[in-house]
Amino acid sequence: MKKTVFSLAATVALTGAFATTASAEEYTIDKGDTLWSISQKYNVSVNQLKSWNGLNSNLIYPNQTLTVSGQSNSSAPSQSSSSASSYTVKSGDTLWSISQQFGITVDQLMAWNNLSSTLIYPGQQFAVQGQAAAAPATSQSSNSSSSQTTQTSTSSSNDVVKEFTAEATAYTAYCTGCSGVTATGIDLRANPNQKVIAVDPSVIPLGSKVYVEGYGTAIAGDTGGAIKGNRIDVFIPDRGEALDFGRKSVKVQVLSQ
Repeated sequence: MKKTVFSLAATVALTGAFATTASAEEYTIDKGDTLWSISQKYNVSVNQLKSWNGLNSNLIYPNQTLTVSGQSNSSAPSQSSSSASSYTVKSGDTLWSISQQFGITVDQLMAWNNLSSTLIYPGQQFAVQGQAAAAPATSQSSNSSSSQTTQTSTSSSNDVVKEFTAEATAYTAYCTGCSGVTATGIDLRANPNQKVIAVDPSVIPLGSKVYVEGYGTAIAGDTGGAIKGNRIDVFIPDRGEALDFGRKSVKVQVLSQ
């Protein structure tokens, strides 16, 4: 499958002034920053950053000042103020897709629900607001405890076949020349919530289950011309999120089948 690696080389002028107050926390952008990296640093979502700062695109530039907390705009975290405080996992859901639905981060979901692994299963119930943090431990029903036991942290030495640091980039199924079908036949357009990474098969065998730091557990289901050695390309369905991912070093664990 042919892929395009996106970069944030362009710069744009902001449309609209930033609404800030003395209580709002601000961040001055450094060279190489992306909305995604800033959102991870301050434990907020990309959508919240864009809403708080009146951004209509994911493009940012050095020395730009961003509001990185919601105090300056009482209506900004609109999804967090939703009447829904819990969510029942459906088939095909991932922590990433749930976090995007509720305008929160994967780290917040994991913390609020006492999760040590990104593996989830249908019927599991999650707290999706911070005030429900006391509930998640009991929301995962006792009759599924045996399933949870087998889905422990991927750092367990019994599960890990190989561990190394890789350079990661991101791609989508909607780029010029892309068919949306991976080298192993996975239709990413039909299955946008599927976690898939492109690999060098000589390093990670195709079909392997792989844990990627900051992304979760995925299938090594694709290849790419630029993916050689300790490099991976993670599939993200939203083009804007793929742009925000940028290029980073991540811990990779190849798991036993």
